[in-house]
Amino acid sequence: MSHPASLPIDELLADCRVDRTRGSGPGGQHRNKTETAIVITHLPTGVRGEASERRSQGENLTQAKFRLRLELALAVRSAEGVAEPSPLWRSRVASERITVSAAHDDFPAILAEALDVLAAEDWSAPAAAAWLGISTSQLVKLLKQEPRGLGMLNREQAANGLRPYR
Repeated sequence: MSHPASLPIDELLADCRVDRTRGSGPGGQHRNKTETAIVITHLPTGVRGEASERRSQGENLTQAKFRLRLELALAVRSAEGVAEPSPLWRSRVASERITVSAAHDDFPAILAEALDVLAAEDWSAPAAAAWLGISTSQLVKLLKQEPRGLGMLNREQAANGLRPYR
């Protein structure tokens, strides 16, 4: 079974509830007139992705899907060990460097894979990086694109009496 963040969006949404609501908070005369806010809840885990900052329901839906995948990448660790880097991961790696932007649709799946391997390697960044075919600095650079991911690694570093990555 694949990590939920790496599933095609149609498969992921099959396990989700999508709620459309009115946005809250300030916003002027065009706010709260239609149900443009989107909340997507992954039913097996309870993880949510939300968006309400746009006036377009379609734009909010797109943003909520991305945020759901990102939240799943951070919250869910794959129970099974990762046998080898995924084809997606391998397509992004060359010469021990990984190329992905935090804004790219593939970022949540890449982040989930990195965090799953870190967890499988007892949060040893050098071991996880070697397994993934990248340098430790590239792994840390990837995690810096989502500060909560780097925070997860640094909490484990601190628990083991090691220096945090910056």
